[in-house]
Amino acid sequence: MRRMRQEWHPILRLTGRLWACVLAASLGGSLGRAQVDQLNKVHVPPPAQTTPGQKAPAGAEAPPLTGKEALKARPGSLIRMNVDLVLIPVTVTDPMNRLVTGLEQENFQVFENNNKQKITSFASEDAPVSIGIIFDLSGSMTSKLIRARESILQFIKTANPEDEFFVIGFNDRPELIEDFTNSVEDIQARLATVRSGHRTALLDAIYYGLGKMKEARHDRKALLVVSDGGDNRSRYTESEVRARVREADVEIYSIGIFDPYAPTPEERAGPVLLNDISEETGGRLYKVDDLSEMGDIAEKISTELRNQYVLGYRPKDLTPDGKWRKVKVKLDPPAGLPPLTVHSRTGYYAPLQ
Repeated sequence: MRRMRQEWHPILRLTGRLWACVLAASLGGSLGRAQVDQLNKVHVPPPAQTTPGQKAPAGAEAPPLTGKEALKARPGSLIRMNVDLVLIPVTVTDPMNRLVTGLEQENFQVFENNNKQKITSFASEDAPVSIGIIFDLSGSMTSKLIRARESILQFIKTANPEDEFFVIGFNDRPELIEDFTNSVEDIQARLATVRSGHRTALLDAIYYGLGKMKEARHDRKALLVVSDGGDNRSRYTESEVRARVREADVEIYSIGIFDPYAPTPEERAGPVLLNDISEETGGRLYKVDDLSEMGDIAEKISTELRNQYVLGYRPKDLTPDGKWRKVKVKLDPPAGLPPLTVHSRTGYYAPLQ
């Protein structure tokens, strides 16, 4: 698969440079297009690399795992605790909703049930992801089908070459359009055959996608939901799907093409449903105001998945009670940066044994 990745150039260097650029734009409007484009790429310079294979002095505590070693040490799934290690994918954005990369381990704090945990592993590598596309093919998508299909292909083309994908289409019921593959050509051929019509079984499609993820090869897992409205056909209830989302170790991102004058209660509830489900998993909902922007939004989500931090810790409470453990990631950013926002999963279920 051809890999098209956005490069992130350092423009935040622990100074007020970002705010100076923004002020200049607002006062004089004299920033060139190249400068404005640069402001859309936020980056904190990465720390200096330590010597590979360097050993700690005798009697010293083993250093935290970082980079590829931390990713290799991950358990069978990311957020769920396996043995005594929890790994959490984290995205950081600035006030203009742009990615912030290059932060270090000491910039993060993790709390489980309000108790601070010691971070024992840290990584920000572009590890491969298993991704499910949940594609709305209901009747209301007829005028949006071509743009939505193009945005999905743009998303896949900007992915890691080692990523794998499956595609589920849904109207009255969900149906597997393409099984796990990393072939853009296969997915493109299958998407060219789909047609829209009938009603919207959105909840059933998400439930089906989460179940399909049990066949994934990679530890990192995500769903991309592309839909224009609420559910009016599913067998599964909202509470059942929310419970399944909590149990699954899958991030959910959504592209919402919502009608501001939605005629039914289900359609009006669609944005809230997708936003809540996405945020609980550490993902996000992107609302489409202009169909021409869909490709850019899809590429932005792909880039976000490529630029996540993975924080690991060993919980102080190892009781195998199967209870929900609330997780909160806080940020202590370097001086000089604007206020930053952390996006991460809200918790996990402890094992029963």
